[in-house]
Amino acid sequence: FAESQTYPGKVVYAKSSPYQRIVLSRGRDHFRLYLNGNLQFDSRDEYRYHEALVHPGLSAVKNPKNVLVLGGGDGLAVRELLKYPALERVDLVDLDPGMTDLFRRDPQLRRLNRDSLHDARVTVHNADAMRWLEDRVRGGGPPFDLVLVDLPDPNNFSLGKLYSHPFYRLLRRALSPSGVGVVQSTSPYLAPRSYWCIVTTLAAADLHPRPYHAHVPSFGDWGFVLISHQPRKPPTKLASVELQYLTDDLLPGLFVFP
Repeated sequence: FAESQTYPGKVVYAKSSPYQRIVLSRGRDHFRLYLNGNLQFDSRDEYRYHEALVHPGLSAVKNPKNVLVLGGGDGLAVRELLKYPALERVDLVDLDPGMTDLFRRDPQLRRLNRDSLHDARVTVHNADAMRWLEDRVRGGGPPFDLVLVDLPDPNNFSLGKLYSHPFYRLLRRALSPSGVGVVQSTSPYLAPRSYWCIVTTLAAADLHPRPYHAHVPSFGDWGFVLISHQPRKPPTKLASVELQYLTDDLLPGLFVFP
């Protein structure tokens, strides 16, 4: 009852996993996902966020084959990745099987992510991102051409460690010498101290951050950071894939902050 009074629209799914409270609410022509009461996406404009997360990084990598996504259990970032037919493997690491199972099972959510979590190129690992990354690096697994860090904002200790210097050093070791990564980094407008703290921490981990941002109506101005082993110029041209928001003309402006 409390949730039905709290969330806009009609609550159509509400369940507590061992890790978080998952709620879906539906409006007339769209729906929203909330985790622990925090909006994760609105189906009307999530494409802006996920295109900004995925495509600037991929446009900066030559012939990407092997991609890692940390978080992103909704499969929406993976949906954008699978637009590139040359990709051979995507490893998705999300702690909560409640999320990945929901987005594999629900027909409406499967339409939204275009069944990305059922694609043969995608392997889902329900594990702690830091522990999985440690095991991968110690086990000598091949490095990744692209790493996307699509984790919730660090509002508790278990998430905060995934925005720390030790985690970013692990990330650096998992990234191929010519590869790039992208970290979602909260809003530079609403939370500028948090955003620029993430940028500074990435610089301290020797990941040569290139901060950028995009407007997502449901969130406002939202920030990301492009990372790599060596300093890079911002990308200026996107790959020829289906996009709704990003264009070659818009891309350079993402890297400009007023």
